[in-house]
Amino acid sequence: MSISRFRFLLLLALVFTLGSPALARKHETGFLDRTLSIRGVSYKYQVFVPDNWSSNQKWPIILFLHGAGERGTDGLIQTQVGIATAIRNDRSRFPALVVMPQCLKEHSWNKPDMEEVALAALAAASKEFKGDPKRTYLTGLSMGGYGSWALAAAYPHKFAAVVPICGGILPPDDARKQLDSDRIPYLEAAKKIGTKLPIWVFHGDADPAVPVSESRHMVEALKADGADVRYTEYPGVGHNSWDKAYADPELMTWLLSKSL
Repeated sequence: MSISRFRFLLLLALVFTLGSPALARKHETGFLDRTLSIRGVSYKYQVFVPDNWSSNQKWPIILFLHGAGERGTDGLIQTQVGIATAIRNDRSRFPALVVMPQCLKEHSWNKPDMEEVALAALAAASKEFKGDPKRTYLTGLSMGGYGSWALAAAYPHKFAAVVPICGGILPPDDARKQLDSDRIPYLEAAKKIGTKLPIWVFHGDADPAVPVSESRHMVEALKADGADVRYTEYPGVGHNSWDKAYADPELMTWLLSKSL
């Protein structure tokens, strides 16, 4: 064997020896546990990473805010409802990163401390998994629907589209006492959100927890300003309108078509 051929074979063997671990390594996908720290306090959250995730491109990224029943510190229970259930039913419908922070007990998403946690989880996941800032979306159900309205009003230029489900502006007890003619809270919220943010609202008309009037009033206020808003109201559906909403075959197509 010639020296040149020997050197070539040696180099080839070296390439395969060094390269095989790298080739064998595949980035984790699916539902992944993550933790972030804010001023010394740790918060657990989850990120769904599509099976075909690659670092060679930017990815659409969805921030999901759960409801009051999933509050806690385990970092897991929020993945058992809403968008996570829809993902498990058919992953192929969700070619996007999905960030699922967890709200602390006795707290709510529309308060500054939990808003900070949600946005910090979104930022951390975007950095780690190459989230696309031009295709960053927001959705939430029940308490998370309230949080979605609050974040949309506070950061109308951050999200490419928002999907609030059975949420509202006024707390349920206040909403029930609200005079039907008083649209001021909704008009003020709509003004903050503006006309350029696409929004698709879902609610069941038999919701006993959050009055359907909350969504109706917000949609009316947004339409009055000329906003890009869609509304789906489910006849005879109670509080759980999220299963039907996240299973809607048009939802993800509509959502991912939006870009800043």
